[in-house]
Amino acid sequence: MLKFAGILLILFAGTMIGFLQASRYAARPRQIRELLHALQRLETEISYGQTHLPEALRRISELVPRPLSSMFSSISYSLSGNSAGSGETVRECWERAINVHWPATAMKKAEKEAVLRLGSTLGGSGREDQLKHIRLTMIQLQAEESSAREDQHRYEKLSRSLGMLGAALVVILMI
Repeated sequence: MLKFAGILLILFAGTMIGFLQASRYAARPRQIRELLHALQRLETEISYGQTHLPEALRRISELVPRPLSSMFSSISYSLSGNSAGSGETVRECWERAINVHWPATAMKKAEKEAVLRLGSTLGGSGREDQLKHIRLTMIQLQAEESSAREDQHRYEKLSRSLGMLGAALVVILMI
């Protein structure tokens, strides 16, 4: 009886590991889309609303889901001078927030680099130049989104199957 319970536990754990990995493949394109939506919103705030950057980022943080909302909220908070890190440049606040909050996302290094490049240009140039860099980042992220969708279609089902089959292999080796 105890051996049977152990077998069920191993099968359950292996299957859940496979499903967890599959969910990361599914979350990546969704989070890239959410980031694209946030950048479109930032573009609108800068071009039409002519909103100050901390306020625009705060508004965006209210519209996007976690973990992106906490990232934008952190940048906004740092820029508004309410934190101990006041006096920092936009680039420093942006990089710090990205580096702190990025591990909570399912996105990869390519998306992070594109977003970090954007942060180095925000706040340090004219409005048109900022809009140009936002559009460039959006184009790069759209390419990454299509790559993420391909990865999702290719590896999502495979991850589930490998989790279950790996657990079955462990059970067979134990018997």
